[in-house]
Amino acid sequence: MNDYHTAYISVGSNLGCKLENCRKGITALTCCGKCRLIDQSLVYQTEPVDYKDQEWFVNYVVKIETTLDSFSLLDTLKSIERDAGRTGDAIRFGPRVLDLDIILYDAMVVDTLKLVIPHPRMHKRRFVLKPICDIDADIIHPVFHRTMQSLLEDLDAKDQRITEYK
Repeated sequence: MNDYHTAYISVGSNLGCKLENCRKGITALTCCGKCRLIDQSLVYQTEPVDYKDQEWFVNYVVKIETTLDSFSLLDTLKSIERDAGRTGDAIRFGPRVLDLDIILYDAMVVDTLKLVIPHPRMHKRRFVLKPICDIDADIIHPVFHRTMQSLLEDLDAKDQRITEYK
């Protein structure tokens, strides 16, 4: 039996039935038989970052255990996004029916053209850090060697509005 790895996946959508898109994506991930849901953050409505002229997102983070290696997990996530109707992104950071990103995978650091772990912009994203802190604020970033809570506290409170999803 393969060893289990712990991964944190950021989940988001700002097209269609946003929350339903996210839930279906996580269901597809856990139904593959190689990933098990361990924990989930609160669900948030989040202001778009970088490309502002679009609907707000629904975002949350899930903690999974998986027997997939990091590259196979990435392939699985991209396949789930395609099955949900996501096609090539016309606008960088633009609208998307489903966005599934590996934020952390064990304490690994991966830097390839195909995959970068930890996620290269996670430390700048309230919509990632706040949900991770819901699960475990004391996780150590494997590159910056700081807790998720301390990274979250570094963000400007006026930027990246985020509210609990109602």
